[in-house]
Amino acid sequence: MGLFSFLKNAGAKLFNKKETKSAETTTTTKSSEELNEALDQQKALLLKGIVEGLGLSVEGLDITVDDETVIVYGEAASHAEREKIILALGNVEGIATVDDRMTVKVVEMVEEESSQFYEVQKGDTLSKIAKEYYGNAMKYPVIFEANKPMLKDPDLIYPGQVLRIPPLKA
Repeated sequence: MGLFSFLKNAGAKLFNKKETKSAETTTTTKSSEELNEALDQQKALLLKGIVEGLGLSVEGLDITVDDETVIVYGEAASHAEREKIILALGNVEGIATVDDRMTVKVVEMVEEESSQFYEVQKGDTLSKIAKEYYGNAMKYPVIFEANKPMLKDPDLIYPGQVLRIPPLKA
């Protein structure tokens, strides 16, 4: 559990800023506080759809949004699934912070080592990142597999995206 920071202006474009501005200027019956609350609820539904659409395993998934912060509750099937959920939520444009309040369902017999998170920089490739973390550029499939289903192609990463870098198994 914890608080994870992301680049607010990087990631999948899930929220339409024009619709948000239009709703703010045309709504006269609702206060701006009510409008912001309604928009946050819509964002939460969209984010929940992302997690469910990726097929990530979590029971009792509950997501709330407070402006740029996502708070996520639920019981993830594993530590890796928990990390993937955090990244799926944080790699959305407009989201600056993910407050992880999830638990992990299965406690592995051997203490699972946490992955590191890495923010992609301009000019990065998975091979370059693998060389930096593992000392071997050919280990890039480990990073690619650790970030599925968010990554569909090892060549399609972008600056500001946050990736899981799992420890190498002996």
